[in-house]
Amino acid sequence: MSSLEREEFFAGIKAELPIVLGVVPFGMIYGVVAVAAGLPASLAQAMSSIVFAGSAQFVAADLFAAGVPSVVLLLTTFIINLRHLFYSASLAPYVNWLPLRWKLMLAYLLTDEAYAVTILRFTENPANPTIRHWYFLGAGLTLWVSWQLSTALGIFLGAAIPAGWSLDFALVVTFIGLVIPMLRDRPHVAAAIVAGFVAVATAMWPYKLGLFAATFAGILTGTLFENFQGGKRNYGREGGTRPVDLSEEGQ
Repeated sequence: MSSLEREEFFAGIKAELPIVLGVVPFGMIYGVVAVAAGLPASLAQAMSSIVFAGSAQFVAADLFAAGVPSVVLLLTTFIINLRHLFYSASLAPYVNWLPLRWKLMLAYLLTDEAYAVTILRFTENPANPTIRHWYFLGAGLTLWVSWQLSTALGIFLGAAIPAGWSLDFALVVTFIGLVIPMLRDRPHVAAAIVAGFVAVATAMWPYKLGLFAATFAGILTGTLFENFQGGKRNYGREGGTRPVDLSEEGQ
């Protein structure tokens, strides 16, 4: 690892550390829930190591406790994790030149929190294209280590964590902190608002399908807003009669 790569790696760690404060309580709760659902401690920890997806792990533990068929459990967690396809598509242009071993490792480390800091780094403060994947690695590994340790702590403590602590609220605050910096223009704001409304309206849908619906609604809204704004800005330049706004020309 060169000095520049090391610098980028530690920058990813530094960016992820504030988010870890909200992830650790969430991981502890998962450990408690998994053991309470009847999962052996070894399997509960293995799920954090292999699946490495908080929301899917919570749902899987609940379904396991309910005794649903394995096919339903697998299909449900698959649907919940489909959002990672959108994350991957967003990051692909920045990492598609990497060798397969790097792509596999970064795909495994891709989470909501790692994606949030990485995409901001890639788009707003782009580093040398040959080293910026080290930033992604630093952010992803920080999340992975904190998730494994917090899961183990939750498994160890078990029911000793009082329900009145409401540690799950920490994750809500964390995700709000992740989203706000990404609302940089009208399409982003519109997408967030529509996705939020759809998520609330579909909260009672089975198997967390409402999250998938909210994701599609947000993407569609953002795309429509971007196309609309692009059309307005190009209208006068492509033979239309709308006068060109000098303030727009300067943007």
